[in-house]
Formats: sequence, structure tokens, C-alpha cells
Amino acid sequence: MTMLNLLDQILTDCSRDGRISFYLTVEGEEGAVVGSAAGIEPDDLTFGQYRESCGILLYRGCPVNSLVHQCYGTASDTHSKGRQMPVHYSSTEFSSVSISSTLATQVPQAVGAALSYKRARNGRVSVAYFGEGAASMGDVHAAFNMASVLGCPTIFFCKNNGWAISTRTSDQNNGDGIVSRAPGYGMTAIRVDGNDALAVYNATKAAREICIKESRPVLVEALSYRCSEHSTTRYNSRYRSEDEVEFWKQNDPILRFKNYMQIRGSWDDKMEEEWMEERTSIIASALKEADALALPSPENLFTDIYDKMTPRTEKEMAAMKEHLRKYADKYPLEKYERWD
Repeated sequence: MTMLNLLDQILTDCSRDGRISFYLTVEGEEGAVVGSAAGIEPDDLTFGQYRESCGILLYRGCPVNSLVHQCYGTASDTHSKGRQMPVHYSSTEFSSVSISSTLATQVPQAVGAALSYKRARNGRVSVAYFGEGAASMGDVHAAFNMASVLGCPTIFFCKNNGWAISTRTSDQNNGDGIVSRAPGYGMTAIRVDGNDALAVYNATKAAREICIKESRPVLVEALSYRCSEHSTTRYNSRYRSEDEVEFWKQNDPILRFKNYMQIRGSWDDKMEEEWMEERTSIIASALKEADALALPSPENLFTDIYDKMTPRTEKEMAAMKEHLRKYADKYPLEKYERWD
């Protein structure tokens, strides 16, 4: 959780400095993300919305420099080859499906994956992450019904953080959150304190056991609070007070887990200082590496579409090259990999 929080802070600064184009953090929701990642198996397929994949990938062992390369869009970006927006991670190695900016499209996709697992009887589940705002999308309702009717081992993990960008939960839902919808679809539901990482771990683990043993979906609603801005293109002060944010920061999941570990005698201030220095050094090294790397060659836009280039893509690539040669002074070509 501390690594996730520190990486968020540093990459937010990178966005403010113009080193990356966009960023959004998970500040205040680390317990829900990391706790749920710990409650499932490494090969369970996760479908994140926005804020979850970074923490899940870190927990599963994804190198920090790989995540930084994705946000920078370098030629070494193994997630999306420099073509996706920052934070839109994906990894076949760590069983994490690509983030889609369009809300809730990942939820029915997760059900489809779970149905294939059920038929294969491979003991895997899929996990669909979404927020309470996305829960208003029709895709979520369709996914709930399909998973319940077909008995798919899907964990629907709703991270209710109080805000859908600038819309309060109370302005969007008049019922008892999201968990109350489950009975209407014949689903089991669990509501948990999303700022308690251990509680989230236990709830997610229990949900997974139901999915596997009973071959049916489970809805988990983790109640938390988004302490950060929605993204680096949004500003809290336009729709909520600083006092409200500061109030919730007192319930920070990292602080709560730190206090728990200190009470048990398994953590102290010296360990904290050494740990943070080491994490900061790892991130700084990743940033230095990314800053020095070139962006992917523009040729990749054409050569990496089909197994073999078609006459049409060859013609389009030739036109692009001619355009860049003619207007070379208008583009920062020195930042890209060399191309003919």
C-alpha cells in the first residue's frame, strides 16, 4: 500500500510537470485495492476500472519500471506499446486485462471470462472492479443478471468511494448503496469497510470460496472514500470542502494498517524510514530510466496491426513518412525511435 501511495504521489507530480499527460491516484482506497488483490489467486483474471490495476499489479510482483514505462508511453512499454493513456495498464503475465476509459464495459467481459472458466473447470474466477458511479450503467445490470443466471464464478467488486467524479453517491442512488441490489439478481452480497485492508482481504477470500464451491457470482461492496482529485485534470475545491477530505484522511487505510502492525510489534518507525527510502529509490530509478528512453517508432502504428502488412497499410505508412519528412521541423522526431 505504501509503494502504491508513493508511486501515485510521484507520478502525479510528473503529470503536473508535463512529463506525462495524465494521471489519477487511488489515495484513500489503497486498503480496498490491495486487500482484494490479496484475497484472490495470482491467476484469477482481474478487470479494473481505473484505480485498481496498479495496486493489483504491484501486489502480484509487476516491476515498478514496467508501470512507469506505461505511463510515459516509452518504447519499452510492455502493457500497450505506448498507445494507451497513462494508468491504462494491462498484463497477460499478471492476469490483468487492459483498462478501458469507457465506464463499465469491463464488467460483462469479466462474466464472459468466468463462464469460460466454469466450463473449463480450472478453479479460476474473474474479478470485475467498478465504482458506485459506474453501477448506474446498463452494462453492470446486464452483467449481474447474466452471471447469476449462468452461475458464473465472478466477483463483482464495487469500490464505493463516495464520488462519481463530482457527483455524490446520494445524488445518484436513493437506495442502500450497491449491495442492496444483489438479492434482486439472486446473488450473495458482502459489504465491508473498504479502509480496513484485512477486512477486505477476508471478505474477498470468502467471496472467492463461494464462487468456486457453489459456481455463482458474489457482489462485494467496499465502502471507502476518494481523498484525491478524480484525476490531474479535475479539482476537488469545485465540488467538496477541504474539511471533508481532511476528515476522511484520518481514516486512512495505510495509517490504520500501520497502527495495527505497530501494536503487534511487527513494525516501527525505523523500519518505516528504511522501507520508504528503498521504495523512493526504486521509483526514482524507474523514472530516470523512462526519461532516457525514446518513444515508440511511428512505424509501429502500421506494422503491428496485422501479421503481415496489407497494401493499404503500406500505402498509409508511406504517406505518413512523406508527411514527416516534409514537415520534420514541426514534430519532435528526436524523441522517437529511429525509423527509415
